[in-house]
Amino acid sequence: MSKFQIILTSIFVVFIIAGVVAFATFKGDNTSVSLPTITIWGTFPESTFNNLVANINITRPNQISINYIEIPSSDFRRQYIEELARGKGPDAILISQDEILGFTDKIIEIPNTVLTQRDFQNTYIPQADLYITSTGIKAIPFIVDPMVMYWNRTILTNAGIAKYPAYWDDFSNLITRINQKDQNSNIRRSAIAMGEFRNVNHARELLSTLFLQKGNPVTYNSGEGVVSAIGDSQFSGTKTSSPALAFYVQFSNPLGQYYSWNRSLPSSKNSFLSGNLATYFGFASEIGELREKNPNIDYDVAPMPQWKGKNGENRATFGKMYGLSISRSTKDQNSVYQIIKILTSTEASSILSKATYLPSVRRDAVASGSTDPYMSIFLDSALISRGWLDTNAEKSNTIFTDLVEKVTSGRSSLYNALTQSSDELNLSLKSQ
Repeated sequence: MSKFQIILTSIFVVFIIAGVVAFATFKGDNTSVSLPTITIWGTFPESTFNNLVANINITRPNQISINYIEIPSSDFRRQYIEELARGKGPDAILISQDEILGFTDKIIEIPNTVLTQRDFQNTYIPQADLYITSTGIKAIPFIVDPMVMYWNRTILTNAGIAKYPAYWDDFSNLITRINQKDQNSNIRRSAIAMGEFRNVNHARELLSTLFLQKGNPVTYNSGEGVVSAIGDSQFSGTKTSSPALAFYVQFSNPLGQYYSWNRSLPSSKNSFLSGNLATYFGFASEIGELREKNPNIDYDVAPMPQWKGKNGENRATFGKMYGLSISRSTKDQNSVYQIIKILTSTEASSILSKATYLPSVRRDAVASGSTDPYMSIFLDSALISRGWLDTNAEKSNTIFTDLVEKVTSGRSSLYNALTQSSDELNLSLKSQ
């Protein structure tokens, strides 16, 4: 180990001991006492976070004071580790589940004696289970942004199709009635954008959705830590990834009956906005952007399509979830926890949901439903949203890109491509 690594490891050991001692003396809620100002670093938008705090304080006799600093996710890890090495850093961090695995030894778990697993699971949607460990909770869920399907009413109506595709099987009918090619067999209009990776927006998350719906968690916690699941070896021979990958890549095969997409086309989002794509798989947060960029397009929102029959037992869609974690650099874990509870309370969650037009992470909010036609879809999607633990989303995106292109180029079979990519993902997970 280098001198820097030894110093950094020593600092983390001191933080761990301090965290255990602090929570050992935890006394529970004390809302009558004024709380200190804390610093939170995050990748979540600063203006939205500060507006939330301002709205929370309107109704609070003892106001909370937070210095929130937004840092790009690409630079967050480096800055955070450097501050910890100096014995400094924020009191808490607000990051997505894609990033939290790389911070396991740099945050303080909330012990089961303070927040039980049962209470946690009864409060938050299932995706929050990603934050549970055998000894405590890594983060408190803040907000979730689930993937949904946007669909062009005009295209489907003109094709004589009355209802959006609720199942992946439905696309076989859509493709035959919607896809259009010119005299040179170039695709001019398509029912679905899948098969390629580089010009499919959120392709990593879309392929993850297919895996998750087939019962493959993408990554899972083994005795050796978090490891890749896309190679299927831990499922006793059941190939849950292969059918999902086969379904995805078939749409880019020019000799196949479902040929619908190729890499020469514009991005899936731009194709949808230009009226040349019937369905677009995006995040709930994109609804405003789509309307702003093309107010003339007649589109609606629907839940992510699922698998039919016996393969439809795992209703799922990918969700990007942000969570609040207590930093090892804080000197007052109890106060930080109290403020995190305020920021994630039922009242605060309602304020944040209205401000962002995103669904709450709380079960009570999901159960209450909504009369808003879009929010009702978002809430249903939040309940079935899933995610997976990662250390480097940029790296895993490259691995998923190579996975798809190994198959579509004919360089590798489905099985070999999945095995190779699973090995690469494992290396990435270990390099945290």
